[in-house]
Amino acid sequence: MSSSALLLRLPSPFLRTDTHPYSHITLGTSRKKGLAVTLVSSAQENNVLAPSKQPTRLVTFLGKGGSGKTTSAVFAAQHYSLIGLRTCLVIHSQDPTAEYLLNCKIGTSPTMCSDNLSAVRLETTKMLLEPLNRLKQADASLNMTRGVLEGVVGEELGVLPGMDSIFSVLALERLVGFSGNVSLRNNQKEKFDVVVYDGTSSEETIRMIGATSKARLYLKYMRNLAERTDLGRVASPSLLRLVDEAIGSSSGRSLLNGKLSAEIWDDLEQMLERGSTALAEPWRLGCYLIMDPNSTISLNSALRYWGCAIQAGVQVSGAFGTASPNSSVESAERIKNNFSPLPFASVPHVTMGNALGWNEIMLTVRSKDARDLLTAQTSDITNSVKFNPANKSVTLLMPGFDKSEIKLFQYRGGSELLVEAGDQRRVIHLPSQIQGKVGGAKFVDRSLVITMR
Repeated sequence: MSSSALLLRLPSPFLRTDTHPYSHITLGTSRKKGLAVTLVSSAQENNVLAPSKQPTRLVTFLGKGGSGKTTSAVFAAQHYSLIGLRTCLVIHSQDPTAEYLLNCKIGTSPTMCSDNLSAVRLETTKMLLEPLNRLKQADASLNMTRGVLEGVVGEELGVLPGMDSIFSVLALERLVGFSGNVSLRNNQKEKFDVVVYDGTSSEETIRMIGATSKARLYLKYMRNLAERTDLGRVASPSLLRLVDEAIGSSSGRSLLNGKLSAEIWDDLEQMLERGSTALAEPWRLGCYLIMDPNSTISLNSALRYWGCAIQAGVQVSGAFGTASPNSSVESAERIKNNFSPLPFASVPHVTMGNALGWNEIMLTVRSKDARDLLTAQTSDITNSVKFNPANKSVTLLMPGFDKSEIKLFQYRGGSELLVEAGDQRRVIHLPSQIQGKVGGAKFVDRSLVITMR
């Protein structure tokens, strides 16, 4: 198919209304019970998800290193656990900060740190062993590699660039189940209501979250290779059978189950579509910005990550500032204006030198706004894409970028726009009323306004 490109350099709630969804709370002391009642009452006012009644929610934070991402992740995990939600804090780094904040040694399998709160540290060197062992078991049954795969010693293998993200996605899929793969989730020993993820970097987290939507295009081209080339027609049935045998060895459930190759490709497409749809729902994914209000670089980085998240198809749910003794009302108001229409709250300052008492921290006045934001409905946040058929224009919210960093391309006629910015590409499908060629574009108040002709 012929294509043309146009290059322009220019001058995103917990839903639940049960009367009392937290009757199973088991916080040991009377003080904890009093705290739980206070937090549950606030959570009910915000229509918080009832435990075990809805799919698992993933919560994560984006911000510059040193802005308080790990502290915010621990704060969020403490909040959700104290209102009765079974919570798992997932750490993917060797930084011991989370262990200090939780006063709990974190291992490579979920460790119970307190009531309703578990924590786990992802280590890629250990995560790559399980899928390798599954492939070995499958190969032993099918004898496809004639023993070659059995000779691979997994403990000798090191971690290559890119592996961290791949295995993190697999681990989070097991815990959260965005793709609807029941066999993987059923193999998970523990089920959680909320998973709080503290990743290696904001850039990697954004790419991971946007992976399902981006992978659909790769899957389309892979299917074309498998179905339209001699090599694909010969190799793909064997590879699909090997993968199916590997998955079935752990779950006891075959994905192929007598299906034709076309049906298998359709199932894979539907799985990615379910994952992409789930990640676009704010009640399934809570993605928050975090920043140091006293650092201009931290504020600018948060704005940039907001724009990158939008480019990846993620709806940011709110913004947090790390409170400190030097924080002022003026700085908080400045942040609210810069990040409007996102809701904003401050995470209370945590002093590293003293023993932490999370009960007292959660009851402070500063904590209330942050807790409310973590459980607030976010469906009313401004959409990042607005179509105006009357003016035949498209408005894209693109915070953190300037005009020289945005490029527009058009392929497949005038039915869509491809927007490139922040090392991300996003396809905008245009309604029939405004399809056509780009007539002009301008940058107005953090938004790109594109006029079609």
